[in-house]
Amino acid sequence: MQDILNAGLSPEEIDRRFEASGERMTTPCYDGDMVWRVWGEGPPLVLLHGGYGSWRHWIKNIGPLSQRRRVFVADNPGLGDSASVPLPHSGEKLAAVIVEGIDQIIPVPERFDLVGFSFGGLLGGHVASMMGDRVRNLVVIAPGGLGIARTTERPPLAKIRPHMSEQELVDAHRHNLSVIMFHHAEKIDDLALYLQQETVKRARVKSPLIARTDTLARVLPNITANMNAIYGEMDDATGDGLERRQALFRSIHPEIDFRVIDGAGHWVMYETPEIFNTMVQEMIGRE
Repeated sequence: MQDILNAGLSPEEIDRRFEASGERMTTPCYDGDMVWRVWGEGPPLVLLHGGYGSWRHWIKNIGPLSQRRRVFVADNPGLGDSASVPLPHSGEKLAAVIVEGIDQIIPVPERFDLVGFSFGGLLGGHVASMMGDRVRNLVVIAPGGLGIARTTERPPLAKIRPHMSEQELVDAHRHNLSVIMFHHAEKIDDLALYLQQETVKRARVKSPLIARTDTLARVLPNITANMNAIYGEMDDATGDGLERRQALFRSIHPEIDFRVIDGAGHWVMYETPEIFNTMVQEMIGRE
């Protein structure tokens, strides 16, 4: 898989070949299917992507992680290729669909590790709360739902309009990635721009409305898995609230492995993949 990323292919061809290299599985999602991609062999590892995203959020991590693990990468309900979920949306409702899916693709009582990015971290917390001891290690990456409001202002995001030209769309997505996803704008390459466009246009869940609540904080005491958290030092979504987030986690899970990647923004697994991949493998190696 790393060969696909390094072969000098177009973003469209990278996306096509990468997806084709894995196995596609489906589980129920209301009137349709929740779609999973699966790579590798070994102990099971579940990855949940961020808001307005898809399995593609993990494109720089699947290869290294699947060398020793069977990696199940979700399209979360109402996002990517997975079916929509009836309104109103909530962390509990979306997580319940994921739990049903995990029970089908990872037979009970087998244990697994769970890693969730941003909105996927919020959902991952609910999944871990519902599934108890089946979740061995939970890694949340800059999750929402902690009830901690940002106190710093961010530059306005560009609006995506139907009438935009191709270049206007690219420019708008580049701006938005530089504000909310990357700290180093020079790391926004053609692949990142392509993935952003592909994921945003398929989103049917307004995840920020859920992420601004305290829905994850309320279920943290119920989680029995080993707790781990990763943040980018310069994550715009965190603003000036990194210490408050760490304090909240430690007040509930004093033994949490809480790590910060220096100089990284929100999408840490794409901006600093080597550091991230090593960090996650250390965290999910705990018994």
